[in-house]
Amino acid sequence: MTRERFSITVEEFNALIAARDERDALRDERDELRGELRVAKAERDLVKEQLQVMLRRLFGAKSEKRDPRQGDLFLNEAEMLAPTAATLPAQEDSPDIEVASHKRKKRGRKPLDPALPRVVIRYEIPEAERFCAQDGTELVEIGVEVSEQLDIIPQKIQVIRHERAKYACLKCDRGLKVAPLPLRIIPRGLFTEAALAWIILSKFMDGLPLYRIAALLHRFGGDISRNTLAASVIRVGQAIQPVINLMRDVLLDSDLVHGDETTVQVLKEPGKAAQTKSAMWVQMNGVGPPVRLFSYAPGHHAKHGAELWAGMREGAALMSDGGDVYDLIAKTNGLTHLGCWSHSRRYFFEAAELLPKEARGVHQPAMQFLDLIGKLYAAESRTHEMTALRRAVMRRRYSRVVLEKIKALLDQHLKKTLPSGKLGQALGYLSNQWPKLCRYVENGVWPICNNACENSIRPFVLGRKNWLFSDTVAGAKASANLYSLIETCRANDIDAYQYLIDLFKALPYATNADGYEALLPWKLGKHARSTVVA
Repeated sequence: MTRERFSITVEEFNALIAARDERDALRDERDELRGELRVAKAERDLVKEQLQVMLRRLFGAKSEKRDPRQGDLFLNEAEMLAPTAATLPAQEDSPDIEVASHKRKKRGRKPLDPALPRVVIRYEIPEAERFCAQDGTELVEIGVEVSEQLDIIPQKIQVIRHERAKYACLKCDRGLKVAPLPLRIIPRGLFTEAALAWIILSKFMDGLPLYRIAALLHRFGGDISRNTLAASVIRVGQAIQPVINLMRDVLLDSDLVHGDETTVQVLKEPGKAAQTKSAMWVQMNGVGPPVRLFSYAPGHHAKHGAELWAGMREGAALMSDGGDVYDLIAKTNGLTHLGCWSHSRRYFFEAAELLPKEARGVHQPAMQFLDLIGKLYAAESRTHEMTALRRAVMRRRYSRVVLEKIKALLDQHLKKTLPSGKLGQALGYLSNQWPKLCRYVENGVWPICNNACENSIRPFVLGRKNWLFSDTVAGAKASANLYSLIETCRANDIDAYQYLIDLFKALPYATNADGYEALLPWKLGKHARSTVVA
C-alpha cells in the first residue's frame, strides 16, 4: 500500500474538516432539539394534568371513597394480633355451627318521629249508615285504621308586651315604685331570647345571610332591617366572651388539640384593602368535654396563630395539616406535632384520578399507595371500641408494618418521579411529612388524621358561600364566638336552640367565674341532650 493513495490536497482536507464540523453541529442541534422536545412533552403533560384536576374539581365527585370493600382489608391481616377462635386450630370432631338466617330491613317509608306532637282527626261513618247490608244489624266499632302525614306550621311572629306596674304613695311624692324587668343579654334589646336564638341559628347553623333572614321575617309580618339584625348578633357575640374564655381554658388543658384554618374576608379592616383575605382559625380538643373554637385573625401567619396555642401544657400533641405555620406553632409551644394521613392520601387520590380507568391497576404507584393507606384506615376502624392501650398495641404490631411498606415504596419512586406532577407532589408531601405521619402509632390516644377538625370547619365554609364576607372586625369576632358555641353544642349532642335560650336568660345574672362556668354547654345544656337541632 503506497503513500500516494492517501494523499489529498489542502483544499480537500479543509473540506473534510468543514464537513466534520457541520456534522457535529447538526448532531448537537439534533440533541438540543430532542431535549427541548422532551421538556415540551413534559410541560404539555403537566398542563393536561392540571386541566384534568380543574375539571374534576368543577364537575367530578368530591368524595375520596374508593372500593367499598376497602374496609375489609384489615379483616384477615389483623387476626395475628390476638388468639381468637378464628386463629386456633380446628378440632377433628368439631360440632356443626348453626348460622343465623339472613335478616333484611323492612322496606318502605321511614315512620315519623313518635316524639312529635300529634293532632288526631277522626273520621266516622254516619249513624244512618252503621247497619249491616245483609241482615240490618247495627255495626259496632272494632278498631281504627291509622295513617300519618307530616304537617308544618309556618313561623309565627308575635310581640311580647312588658307592662311594669307602678305604685305611688297617696300622702307624698317620694314613694313611687316600679316593678323591675328581668335582666337582658342586650339591655333594652328589641328581640326576646328565643328570637335571638332563632336568628343566630338561622345564620350560623343554616347558613342564611342576614338579608334573607330579614326577608323571611318580613314575609311573616316582622319589618326588621338587616342593620338591626346585624347589631343584635354582634352584641350577643360580644356578650358571650366570658363563656368562650372558659371553653378555651378547657381546650388548652387537653393533651391533644387539632388545628385548621380557612379564609374570611373583612371589608372594613384597618390597614387592609377590602379585597384582601383574613383567617378564621379553628381548634378542637381530643380529650375531655368536646370543645370547638373559632378565632378570627388578620392573617394565616404563625404570628397570628401562635397565641391561640399559648398556654398549652408542654408535651401535648398538635394534629394539623402540613402547613409550615403549624411547625412553628408546635416548636414555639413545645408541642408534639402529628401529621394528617388524610391530606397525604388526598394527593395520591388526585394522582390516581388522572389515570385512565383501564390503567388503574395494582402496578400503578398511586394505586399501591392508596391500598396501603387504606389498610391503615381499615385498622383504625376496628379500634373505635378499644382502650387507648389496646389501640397502641395494635398499631405497633400491625400499622407499623404497613408504614414500613409505605416507606419502602416511597424510597423506590421518589427520585425517579417528576416532582411537578401530581404523583411527584404526592411523593414530595409524603416524604416531607413522614416523621409526623408515623408519630401517631406511639400513643393510642393520638388520631391518624385531622378529619374531625375539618368536619367542624365545614359549616363555616358552607355558610361563607352565602354571606360571603364580614363587614367589620367586630362582626368577624362575634361570628367566631357564635360558631364556637353552636359547634360545641353539636359536638356535645346538645339542642343548640334551647341551650342558646337558656344561656341568654342566665348570662346577665352571672357575676363570677363559678357563675360563668355553670353556663358551659356540657353543663347548662344537659337537659337538652339528644334533641339536636338539625
